[in-house]
Amino acid sequence: MATSSKIIKNALNDLNPRQREVVVARFGLESGLEGETLAAIGDRLKVTRERVRQIENSAMSLVAKNVMRHNDTVAMLAKVKSFIAAKGGIAGKADVAAHTATLVKGIGVPELDFLAEASGAFSVRREDEDFVPLYVSSEKDWKSARTFVEKWTGALRSRRGQVFGGTYRAELASFVQDGGITPAVAENYLGLTKQVGKNPFGDEGLSDWPEINPKTIRDKIYLVLKKNQEPLHFESIARRINEVNFDDDQKALAPTVHNELIKDDRFVLVGRGIYGLREHGYEPGIAREVIAKILKEKGPMSAKDIVSHVTKQRFFKSNTVVINLQNKDLFEHLPDGRYRVRES
Repeated sequence: MATSSKIIKNALNDLNPRQREVVVARFGLESGLEGETLAAIGDRLKVTRERVRQIENSAMSLVAKNVMRHNDTVAMLAKVKSFIAAKGGIAGKADVAAHTATLVKGIGVPELDFLAEASGAFSVRREDEDFVPLYVSSEKDWKSARTFVEKWTGALRSRRGQVFGGTYRAELASFVQDGGITPAVAENYLGLTKQVGKNPFGDEGLSDWPEINPKTIRDKIYLVLKKNQEPLHFESIARRINEVNFDDDQKALAPTVHNELIKDDRFVLVGRGIYGLREHGYEPGIAREVIAKILKEKGPMSAKDIVSHVTKQRFFKSNTVVINLQNKDLFEHLPDGRYRVRES
């Protein structure tokens, strides 16, 4: 198996000491870390930033010739490019480095960045707000990947309710089929963009959705209640938030959770210290207000049916509902045993 040290040594052959120092520093070839900036190297060498650029350019011209003289290196780069192409033309740096390490002993991202720049076999894409650090086999492939991601994220924005309701995978499969790429390539693209993410419960969607990337305590309360499907006591909500890995160090305190529950009308007090989501059908209000709302919507009902409907929305005891029905100023007991709201 070829070694990284030998490949890099051959590539740097014939460079003068200053050229070698600049190239090694720029790509982090000895440190294994991120390369230095032109300004940092210039300060150390006591030359201008522009002079460092000139030295680097002249050095890389020699490096490019050296790389192309070694058949083993050329063959290795061709295999790496094929690996990237098989993924749809773009691949994460870490993934490519792991694959290349099976071909070349000791190679890593700094060496791959250096060889990509020297050979032009594939290009380097720095991390930005939309994508992780990448290697790209061609500009055409890069454009195709970005276009796919843009179209999918655009489609997601109009399907937020359905997608978070559990249809993400089905919608994606349909979208991929219509898009003319393979599911594996689509998964690769979406695994490299920062625009799509997954929450601790496994739900997928846009990273800027609070259901996917909850940043505040209020967002986390909503997500916990949404996934639980049933009301919880505020102390239980706090415990659940702390049990879930939200990838931050923000500890949820029960008093803080209670304060947030009170402030947001998405959350409904359904029992003593117990809260549910309004979107799950829970309605705010005292017992007689809830009863009156149900009767106005459903029409006259028996006491048994009223209790059934009320307890779906609030954690009232059956006796509490029955006692409130005896309020003759608010409710009328009909001859057939049903109740209705008394007309004013």
